[in-house]
Amino acid sequence: MSKLSSLADLAALLPNDYTAEKAPQAASKLGYDGKAQHVRIVTEKRKNKTVTMVSGFQSNPQELESIVADIKKQCGTGGRMLDNALEIQGDHVSKITAFLEKKGFSIQANGKGQSSKGQSSKGQQTKR
Repeated sequence: MSKLSSLADLAALLPNDYTAEKAPQAASKLGYDGKAQHVRIVTEKRKNKTVTMVSGFQSNPQELESIVADIKKQCGTGGRMLDNALEIQGDHVSKITAFLEKKGFSIQANGKGQSSKGQSSKGQQTKR
């Protein structure tokens, strides 16, 4: 047997009728109303720290606890569950978006929230 030196050599070992299987897509998560859940992901500033807020869930508390635990492991950071929303420490929009899309959620990622544009939550201009 000769040494394989390219992908073409490897492809020659496959049967002629072989077709690559695609990974199955996760079914879209349905909310209480039977429609697909649209989850919104934004980043905000809290006490001069960036947090990623994930809102729009229509799930029971046990499922949200499981999701927040998995996201915290995926991002390697802390976080907590609020009322049908998740707060994750740091800017992890891309990681959370990829994770939730695999779980079947429809994602609306804005990146930056209202309070991260140089204004505090009271509407006053912050010092730089």
